[in-house]
Amino acid sequence: MEKVPQSGYPIEGLWISGIQRRLTADNLSFPLKLLTSLNKAGKIIKKFKPDVAVGVGGYASGPLLYRAAGKGIPCLIQEQNSYPGITNKLLARRVDKICVAHDKMDRFFPAEKIVFTGNPVRKDIISVESKKQQALSFFQLDINKPVLFIMGGSLGARTINESILANLDQLLAAGVQIIWQTGRVYFEDIKKQLSSDQLKNIRLYEFLKEMDMAYAAAEVVISRAGALSVSELALAQQPVIFIPSPNVTEDHQTKNAMALVEKDAARIVADKDAKEKLAEEALKLLHNKEEQSRLRKNIAAIAKPNAATEIVEEIIKLINQ
Repeated sequence: MEKVPQSGYPIEGLWISGIQRRLTADNLSFPLKLLTSLNKAGKIIKKFKPDVAVGVGGYASGPLLYRAAGKGIPCLIQEQNSYPGITNKLLARRVDKICVAHDKMDRFFPAEKIVFTGNPVRKDIISVESKKQQALSFFQLDINKPVLFIMGGSLGARTINESILANLDQLLAAGVQIIWQTGRVYFEDIKKQLSSDQLKNIRLYEFLKEMDMAYAAAEVVISRAGALSVSELALAQQPVIFIPSPNVTEDHQTKNAMALVEKDAARIVADKDAKEKLAEEALKLLHNKEEQSRLRKNIAAIAKPNAATEIVEEIIKLINQ
């Protein structure tokens, strides 16, 4: 609701939310929210007169695409995860095309509607390997020491941050240099806990805009397993250790991570085991060039660098039909 207007486009919201797994006031109000949203979605469609409707799995996609499909408007959904959310599952039978980012999605969707496009991600992370020297210079890092990039998204990831703090001396003693995106919630607290000596080998950021530089500099990445992070890491061809968030619907981050682990394209440490195992796993991978090379090769095979273009092509096909 902030980013779209900032980019110069009007946006209208629907009064809708997900169904909680326990009895809450939100659950009790869900039928009213749904009816209100269906009514408003119908009015938006009547006023806007779209040639096509696109949903990306959020709760607001449900009422909008339900109404659009009912009026005979061509509809497309994009499923970013390896395990679809309830909205896309419910819409699958009503839409015309389903763009996916993982294989074996015919377990959930009609096979004849599926198009394997991948997820759209920023273009500047393609071929980051060629930026290695530039990236090391950007972060003022030693070319002779391994680099670990830690990211938990713009808000950060508590478990990842706490696990690194708990094992920081072990990592630094092994000569590891760290690029650390803490997230804005945790930045000040973590900064206060680090000594000036530790900070010599740590590049600490609340949020990092130059993600291509971080990917290029790093030998190994530690990350949550959100759909877009997975797609970016595949495109950047990064050896990664995933720490899936346990606090997401249907545990889809674990499923996202396992889709790569099963292809020997990533490593995984459970959130509950991170404090005990994460640093050890990171050091093993940092000091194993052969395994890094194998993971890079296997994750690169999953990348879909033209995802945005392919999705747009499917949308245009629906309009032309």
